[in-house]
Parts: sequence; structure tokens; C-alpha cells
Amino acid sequence: MAENGEGLGTVPEHERILQEIESTDTACVGPTLRSVYDDQPNAHKKFMEKLDACIRNHDKEIEKMCNFHHQGFVDAITELLKVRTDAEKLKVQVTDTNRKFQDAGKEVIVQTEDIIRCRIQQRNITTVVEKLQLCLPVLEMYSKLKEQMSAKRYYSALKTMEQLENVYFPRVSQYRFCQLMIENLPKLREDIKEISMSDLKDFLESIRKHSDKIGETAMKQAQQQKTFSVALQKQNRVQFGKNMYFNDRIPEERNEVELKRAFEEEDENEEEGDEETFENYYRKQRKKQARLVLQPQSNMGYGFPVNRLFDLLFEIRDQYNETLLKKWAGVFRDIFEEDNYSPIPIVNEEEYKVVISKFPFQDPDLEKQSFPKKFPMSQSVPHIYIQVKEFIYASLKFSESLHRSSTEIDDMLRKSTNLLLTRTLSSCLLNLIRKPHIGLTELVQIIINTTHLEQACRYLEDFITNITNISQETVHTTRLYGLSTFKDARHAAEGEIYTKLNQKIDEFVQLADYDWTMSEPDGRASGYLMDLINFLRSIFQVFTHLPGKVAQTACMSACQHLSTSLMQMLLDSELKQISMGAVQQFNLDVIQCELFASSEPVPGFQGDTLQLAFIDLRQLLDLFMVWDWSTYLADYGQPASKYLRVNPNTALTLLEKMKDTSKKNNIFAQFRKNDRDKQKLIETVVKQLRSLVNGMSQHT
Repeated sequence: MAENGEGLGTVPEHERILQEIESTDTACVGPTLRSVYDDQPNAHKKFMEKLDACIRNHDKEIEKMCNFHHQGFVDAITELLKVRTDAEKLKVQVTDTNRKFQDAGKEVIVQTEDIIRCRIQQRNITTVVEKLQLCLPVLEMYSKLKEQMSAKRYYSALKTMEQLENVYFPRVSQYRFCQLMIENLPKLREDIKEISMSDLKDFLESIRKHSDKIGETAMKQAQQQKTFSVALQKQNRVQFGKNMYFNDRIPEERNEVELKRAFEEEDENEEEGDEETFENYYRKQRKKQARLVLQPQSNMGYGFPVNRLFDLLFEIRDQYNETLLKKWAGVFRDIFEEDNYSPIPIVNEEEYKVVISKFPFQDPDLEKQSFPKKFPMSQSVPHIYIQVKEFIYASLKFSESLHRSSTEIDDMLRKSTNLLLTRTLSSCLLNLIRKPHIGLTELVQIIINTTHLEQACRYLEDFITNITNISQETVHTTRLYGLSTFKDARHAAEGEIYTKLNQKIDEFVQLADYDWTMSEPDGRASGYLMDLINFLRSIFQVFTHLPGKVAQTACMSACQHLSTSLMQMLLDSELKQISMGAVQQFNLDVIQCELFASSEPVPGFQGDTLQLAFIDLRQLLDLFMVWDWSTYLADYGQPASKYLRVNPNTALTLLEKMKDTSKKNNIFAQFRKNDRDKQKLIETVVKQLRSLVNGMSQHT
């Protein structure tokens, strides 16, 4: 009777299961079928009988459906057979019509081919005319260049060369005669340079011969200028003030701007006849001539001491440098604020040359890459480099007027530049690194930027050497301290990376929402942990541009911090109860952490070094998953212990939380022998762990 009662009770249940199988998605069939096996002992056999009956019913319905539509299918086949004859007749008619059209179009095809040949000839003629029209202006300009060279009109010849290279040659660069012209231009420029240098020397020599007359004329004009009326002086002063405000505030600054403009034009257009070479030569020769003119003769040294005057000038120079440092601090801050902290993208050769002209960067691998490509540093690097050079120019402007030797001026420039690097730029970098809005990606870019700026310091030393003509091999030459400046900034950025990375991990861990009393695990890792691992994978991809040790340290620090956070979550004093299901779910999350560590997110780790960050968690969870307390207690303190990293305090804390859960969830534990045995085992292990902990404390 009991079996019949059970059989009657299971029939509706089987019908419900069959309805779920037919109506639900295939992904959810597993739990439904599992309920068949979880039922009474004969439920499976009865379910199979019910399933066979259901299949037979569906077969009958399919047969009825086929019988219902069979006559329509036969009628459709009959209609197709009737149409077959008409289709064959239509095919014969279409074939005949096509043949007639082909015969009628042969003459049209012949005429069309003649027209095509004529059109091709016309197009070729038009192309030849266009190409000749492009070539004729080039030939005319080159002929004009030859005439200017013959007439010794060298400045006009240089302008003509510029037009040829920038306007005319690009239009016909594919022709051989154009390449020959291009190859001949450097020789013409060299000829102009030699002739111009000779003329410049003759001009300087004539100035030296007539310097007394030039000075006399200049003094007379200065005296006449002083005798102007007061009204005219006021008018001139007002007008002069406006001009100075809009152009250059003081004559000293005007000279600086003109020199700067000269250098910029020389950078933009190298075809100005080596203007910088002539300008430097002219300045040096005029300085020598000025010293010869101003040097007193032996019967004119006056005897007044000027040491205090020079001391005052040196003090003013120090104040001037301090003012410059404050000004450039603002310049650096603006550059850092405007930077996007992304590698500089370049799409063509022109953009590549523009960046190279601003910053000395050499990378054969990058040069071989095809466009578009990217420089490793961001936009602030060339801007900082340019501004350091501008600072050197500004510092030189004052130092060169102190009548000191070139060696002393060189030393002054290097010391001023060192202050700019070690104090001003270093302070700006440290402030930038500590700003809250600077994230991990920006910090990585800052480390890359400082590396390239440090490498550029030797080019700044060469730059100062070229200005002062003092060799770096001189015994007393001061070196630039870029190494310490950028090294300190990198260390600060690395420390900030570790801190922000750990903060980001804490933000993910705070999203953890474990059900510490669950009876069974979910069967998959927690969502917050998978999001955290995906974040770490993406951020470590960015770290591939960092030096290897930095990326490895960041990865190890992140894994250790994650392991510590997970351990603290288990041992939290506010967490009073933990079920075995929660421990199993937590174990799934730790397995994902170990898989992440073994996937080598950052190259360079040897063996399972990164996985050791989770060894404490792994041994603790293995002990609770296997419930191997006898081995733990027997081997504790032994070097070869299987659970060497499990602290008795940690194990005791977690076990007491599981003991409380066991008591709460098993209300009828006293009526089931297995539960009573497990509860006794937990209490026994707790007592043993407490005695072990007490013994350790007494020994300590």
C-alpha cells in the first residue's frame, strides 16, 4: 500500500517535471533532472515510463499533422509538373532572343572600341600637357637661380632655392631631372656660405678700421637726442611705452626675443644660409673688437676699487636667478596641467620630425615602425626640455654681462640649471605625483617621462657647452644632477602606484557580500573578485611599459595586499559565524586568485613566486576543507609540516566561528549521531588548539 501511495504521489510530480523540460531553456534542465534522482527510490523508473508515454503522444500528434498537410503537398507537385513544359519553351525563346541580340551588337562593339582608343589618346595628350606645364615653372625657376648666382645676388638665390624646395620640387619630384637639381642645391648653398663668410670678414675688418669714426658719430647722435624738447620727450615716451608694451618691455628683453626668434626660424627653416653660424661668428668678433677698444692703455689704469660693485652684481644675479626659478615653476605647473599623460601619436613623417626637432629622442625600433605610431613619452616631455633651454638662455643673458671668463660663465649656467632641476622641477614633479586626480595610468606615464628627461640631461650639457665653448672634460666643469632629480621623482611615483593600487583593491573588497551562513556554495567565484582580477589584468598590461622590477614589485604588492585583505575578512571580529558552505565559497575565490597569480600577469617571476602570496590562505583553507586536524596537530612546529603557515590562533578563531554556526543550524543535532560526533570533534579540536595557544603564550 505504501508503494502504491508513493506511486500515485509521484505522477503529478513527473508531469510537472516534463512540463519544465519542455518549456524551460536547455541551460536550466540540469537542476530539473537532478530533482528526479533526489526523489524516492523508484522515481527514476516511473519517470522513464512517463517520459516514454509522453514521447508516444508527441509521435501521434506529428503523424496527424503530416496526414493533414499531405494532400496540399501532392497538389503542389502536380502544379510544378504542369509548369515544366512551359518553362522549357520559355528557355528556348530566351536563348534565341539572346543570339539575335549578340549578332546585332557586333558592329556596335567595333565602333565602341575605336571610340575608346581615341579617348585614351586624348587623355594621354592631356596628361602630357599637364606634366609639361608643371615642369616648365621648375625649369624657369632653376634658370633664374643660375642667373642670380652669376649676378652674385646670393640672398635672392637663397629665397629662390627655398621656393624651389618648398613649392616647385614637390610637384615634380618623381622626375630624374628634378632629383639632379635637388642634389645640386647643397653645393650651391655651400658656395654661398663661403662667399658670405668672406664678405662678413671683410665687413668686420672695415668696421675695425673705422671704429673711431663710428663711435664719434654715435656719441654726437646721442648728444643730439638728449637736447630734444620736453614736450617731444613726453610724446616719445608715451609712444615708446606703448611700443615697448606690445613689442619688448625692455631693450634687454628685445634682444632676447630677437635671439629666440632667430633660433626658432633657424629650427623651422634650415635654408637661411646657416644664419646661426654667421650670427655667432659676428657676435664673437664684435666682442673681441669691443674688448680691444675698451681695454685701457698702460698709461690709463685709474686706481678706483670696483670689487664691491662686482659683489653687488653677483648678489643681483642670485636674485635674478631666484626670480627666474619662480617664473619657471609656474611654467612647469602649466605644462603638467595641460598634459594628457598619453604617448604622443604621430601619423606621418612631418609630425615625427617636429617632435625630434624639439626633443632629442633616439630609438631605432621606433624609426623602423610604419605610420601611425607613438612616442613613449607624453607631450610634457618636449615642452619641459624646451623650457629648460629657455631658462638657460635667460640665465646666460645676465651672466654674460658680468665680464667674467667663459669658464666662470659656464659654471654659473650649470649651477643655475642644477637648481632648476633639483629644486624647481623636482618640487613640481612631487606635487604632481601627490595630486588626487593622478591615477595609476598617469603615474606610469610620469615614470616613463622622467626616464626620458633624465636621458636628455647629457644633451643639455652639450647645449651649455656649445653656448660657452667650454669642454666638458675641463676639470672644474659642474655636472647636471638630473639623475638624482628624476630618480627621486620615480621613487615617489612608484610608491604612489603601490598605494593607489592597494586602495583600488580595498574598494573592490568592500563590495564583497558573502552569505556566511550559506549551506552550499554558488559553484562559481564571487562577482566582486572576478571584477577585481579583470581590473588587475588590465592595469598590469599598462605596467608593461615600466621597468621590470617596478612592475614585478607592484604585482607582488597587490597580491600580498589582496591575500591579507581576504584573511582579515575571515578573521573579522564582527563576523561571529561561518558555515562550511561559506568556507567552500571563499575557497573558490582564493582559487581564482591563485589562477591569476599563475597566469604570469607580469613577466619576470620565477616559478610559483607570485602564488606564494596566497600560501597562508591556501594552507588554512586546505586544513578546513580536508578537516585534517590530526595531521596539523601532530606535525605542528615541524619544518616539513604540511600546514606550516597556519597559525594556531588563526585556526582557533575560524574554528570557533564554525562551531557556533554548527550549534545554531543543527537544532536536532542531539538526535542525529553524525552531527553529535562532528560537534564533539570540533569541541575536541578547539580544546587542543586552545592548549596549544596557551602553551605558546607561556613559552613566550
